[in-house]
Parts: sequence; C-alpha cells; structure tokens
Amino acid sequence: MPEGDTVLVAAHRLNEALAGQVIVESEIRMPRFATADLSGQTITEVRSRGKHLLFRTDAGVTLHSHFKMDGAWHLYRSGERWRAPGFQARAVIRTQGIEAVGFRLGICELLRTAGEEHRLRHLGPDVLGEDWDVAEVLRRLQLHPEREIGTMLIDQRVMAGPGNIYKSEVCFLERVDPWTKVGDLDDLSRLLEPMKRLMEANRVSGRQITTGDSRPGHERWVADRWRLPCRRCGTQIRKAEQASYDFERITYWCPTCQPNSVVRIRS
Repeated sequence: MPEGDTVLVAAHRLNEALAGQVIVESEIRMPRFATADLSGQTITEVRSRGKHLLFRTDAGVTLHSHFKMDGAWHLYRSGERWRAPGFQARAVIRTQGIEAVGFRLGICELLRTAGEEHRLRHLGPDVLGEDWDVAEVLRRLQLHPEREIGTMLIDQRVMAGPGNIYKSEVCFLERVDPWTKVGDLDDLSRLLEPMKRLMEANRVSGRQITTGDSRPGHERWVADRWRLPCRRCGTQIRKAEQASYDFERITYWCPTCQPNSVVRIRS
C-alpha cells in the first residue's frame, strides 16, 4: 500500500501537470458519480492529506481518491496508450494535451470542497502536513493503552500517512517489539521523532529509504527483508500478520533486537 510520502509525491506531480488547466472531459467510473461532468471547470490544485488525494476545482468541487492497496494515478499525453487495462480505470480527467487516469482506486468520489474537512475528520495529524502535532498524536495513542503499538502506528485516526514500512522500521530503530501494548511503553514520543524524520527524508522521492543507503537491497532495516539477516545482529528477520484498525497487515521485525516476553506463532 502506498504510504503518505508516496501520495505526497503523486500530489506534487499531478499538481504540476494539472493546476490551472481547464477540464475538457471527465469520466468518473463509479456508479454513484457516473453521470457527473466536470468539463469547463479549472483544476486549482491537487493536494494530499495523509494517504488521500484531493483534486480541487474552481467550482468548489473536489475529486477525492485513495489508493488503498495498489491504486495509482498515471499521467499521459492525449492519445498516448495507457499502461494499465482500461477496465481498471476509475477516473479519467482530460485537459488540453493531458490525460490523468486513476487506476484501481479504493476510493473515488466527488464532494464539495467545503465538505472535505467533514469527510476526512477521522484522520489524525498528517506526519507530512502543516497540521502535524506531536502532543495530539500522543493524546490519541494514550486513549488505547490496551492496543499493540504496531497497530496504532498505522491507525490513520492516530496520525495520517504511515503504513507497514514505516511502522516496522521505526519499531526496529527504537528496539520496540511491534506487539508491545501501548500502555507498556514509558516514552511514546521516542517513536514519533524517527517517524517524522524518516518520512520527511522521503517526501521528495517517496522511496521509503530508512537506512540512508539508496542502493538496491540496502534501503531498509527490516521491512520486506523476511528471512534475511538483521543488519545489526545477523538474526533472521521475521514477519507476521498483525491486526490493524481495518484488517490484518504484515509486520517485519528482528526477534533479537526487539525482544518481547509474549509468545506468538510467527514466521
């Protein structure tokens, strides 16, 4: 699933291509919005909020999308062949010379721009946004001392943007077992500093490099390194599904660097 920095990069790219452009033709291939017509409206900006993308127009309309697991927005020159099957397209925005196509979008809807705040009111502070607020994130974390920290770090109601990669990497860097209960951690703020730092470091590239080494195979400490040796101690990296606020997600960790007395069946 794309994480907040990836979505931010996508927003910048789309904004550069589309801001100030008049929509010549639009298709929203979702039953509820299939008859909507945005033609004649000018795209004022494309912004991100956590993992959400917001295309705003001068008519006070917002096209709201979310990639979910494998969605993507592509940019094409008019008439250029699409790089994904047409049946996967959920939205098409055509301007003079440009086509923006949203494929496999988990959310694709139109709403009034004035209603964005209400639609996204469940989100916590955006790690890469102007609303980032450590105190508020800590308050939200402390509301659920019984929950596992690995679950809470990717709960978008706590903070918007982080996903599996950053959760796993931050817990590793701070030597915290991701299954540790929030209430058992004496200093939650030490997890938020590296979360902010790592995501900020990738806000331009969106590549989720956490080791500082961009060479292929060297980018991360534990995420996506199942059964490879830990870069600290040599222990084999493990992975397991961990309950999340919506469904189970994969967590990676080093059992030596991140010990916990709780016994679990993991791979």
